[in-house]
Amino acid sequence: MAVSPQVFPLRKRRPSAGSFMPPKLADMNLVQSLLSLSQEISSLKPLQCLLKRNSLSVINKSKLLSILFEELLRNPVSSFSSPSTILCFEEMYIVLHKVKTLMEDCSNGTKMWLLMQIQVLANSFHELTLELSTLLDIFPFKEVELSQDIEELVVLVRKQCSQSKPLVDPRDEFLRREVLAMLDRIEKEIVPDHLKIKKVVVDLGLRDNSSCREEIEALQEEIQNQNDERSKSDIVSLIGLVRYANCVLFGSSTTRQSVHRRRKSMSDLTIPADFRCPISLELMRDPVIVATGQTYDRESINHWIESGHSTCPKTGQTLTHNNLIPNRALRNLIALWCREQGIPFETVGSNVKFNGVKATKAAFEATKMTVSFLVNKLSGSPSMEATTGVVYELRALSKTDSDSRACIAEAGAIPILVRYLGSGVGSQHPNLQVNAVTTILNISLLEVNKTRIMETDGALNGVIEVLRSGATWEAKGNAAATIFSLSGVHAYRKSLGRKKRVIKGLIDLVKDGPTNSQRDALVAILNLAGDRETVGRLVEGGVIEMVSGVIDELPEEAVALLEATVRRGGLAAIAAAFNAIRKLGAILREGSNNARESAAATLVMICRKGGSEVVVELAKIPGIERVIWGVMGSGTMRGRRKAGSLLRILRRWAAGLDLDTILPA
Repeated sequence: MAVSPQVFPLRKRRPSAGSFMPPKLADMNLVQSLLSLSQEISSLKPLQCLLKRNSLSVINKSKLLSILFEELLRNPVSSFSSPSTILCFEEMYIVLHKVKTLMEDCSNGTKMWLLMQIQVLANSFHELTLELSTLLDIFPFKEVELSQDIEELVVLVRKQCSQSKPLVDPRDEFLRREVLAMLDRIEKEIVPDHLKIKKVVVDLGLRDNSSCREEIEALQEEIQNQNDERSKSDIVSLIGLVRYANCVLFGSSTTRQSVHRRRKSMSDLTIPADFRCPISLELMRDPVIVATGQTYDRESINHWIESGHSTCPKTGQTLTHNNLIPNRALRNLIALWCREQGIPFETVGSNVKFNGVKATKAAFEATKMTVSFLVNKLSGSPSMEATTGVVYELRALSKTDSDSRACIAEAGAIPILVRYLGSGVGSQHPNLQVNAVTTILNISLLEVNKTRIMETDGALNGVIEVLRSGATWEAKGNAAATIFSLSGVHAYRKSLGRKKRVIKGLIDLVKDGPTNSQRDALVAILNLAGDRETVGRLVEGGVIEMVSGVIDELPEEAVALLEATVRRGGLAAIAAAFNAIRKLGAILREGSNNARESAAATLVMICRKGGSEVVVELAKIPGIERVIWGVMGSGTMRGRRKAGSLLRILRRWAAGLDLDTILPA
């Protein structure tokens, strides 16, 4: 595999040096700025792993130039203000600023990508050195009074700059060729030599699990700095290589796992509900609006539609078209929130892509090799600590893209993961249990894997056991999310709805769990409520009473579930929903547009099927007509229509007319 050399981009965190202009200073102020800039460059440490000689050369030249600027400050002359002198100094300021920016970019950049760009970067250092040489050639010696020693120093620096050549350290070039050879072997489905991998990554400063993880994150960020699709694909291949090297050389880190869990928990607690996709429950990266006005993450709703569904997952309404309209306003809000929280925004994959980039053959084969290595390691009966680490690595890998999810399932990981779902494992090794069930959740997002999970002996029962008696709320919540994912297939939805343990486990989780786990369970129940036969079991299990208890904390999810249950639940559901009427009225008054829409639709159904007694309860709510008028004026299109029907119901009741003659909304 040939990784294409591209122009190395400056990092987005700083303005481009090419567009930078020096401050418009005159006389000694400009010289002072030059001195400060040269001293900043001089204080930088030479690059350690790559381009060491190139960086050391420009640092040494900056040190010598700082001596020149110090001399000029000690012996100021009026000629400093001449146009030719100021122009020379301004151009020198620009060149030195480029040098500093290049040094910082190389220091902060990903090592693997720097290695691939080694020739381009060496040329960049050389070009800046030649620019310094040109400026020193036209340096106005006659206009400034320099001591003989300083003048000789300037001549020395000029000579050094003019005689420099593009320099690529033979060691750096050797490492680059080794990496290209490894990628080529991986692309040909040949496992690379582990000793060679170790030498390369250690020489690049990747000496442990933590540094490899940081390198992967840096490569993921680098993708966002690239405009060229070939470069993006090359970086994806490097990510696959580093991930494989990390697994085979350094295994897992329990310290890093605990840090990861802590970060995940913190982000889960702070992610606004409107920023989560109702399907995946993850932070949306590309929110889109469907025909019903609901917003989903593009990848999740695409999976839903491509699986043959023709309804809105949240409302159950039939989609009149499959057009997906980008929700740019929400995307901008999510991006702003991510920046404020220090969370990378562009970090999700798609079916055959990583970060929106088509995966290369080398990247795919590297993923297969990584998965094979991890699954084989689990098959060898490692210690529980090692097992926890390996399952964690599978969990992390399963979250990256669909290729990884396919590879994990195809490698036979599901039956092995089932071993770690039992309550016995959870009580003694809760981290192992949560990693195992989360891995199953992640791989279930791929449609073909849903069948694999359902057909694997003990897999579904294991997920249900975690739902009912998992060691942590995170494990229970992810088990509920797995139920939701599996219920996306109609046949599995009916099968899951017949299991009382599933219904009871979900309802209990909503009643007792923290907010995130409640939300996981609610959307799973909402999906199960798409089957009319299951709705009866939900009503018998107390789902409506449960919804009434959480409607204040999770109004959108709770009201959507109540609407679905009442629509398909018959008179038993209507009777059970009687006590929720006042709470629905409160949602009409204060809820979001989506919640108000569902509340209005639910009240219309309750009033029609429940008769005058229900309408009386609704009419008792103070100011209810004014609230309904508010929905008619500012709600969603469906919400306005349902609110209009609700208002007609109230008025016909007040006039003593038969409610059965009301036209459908």
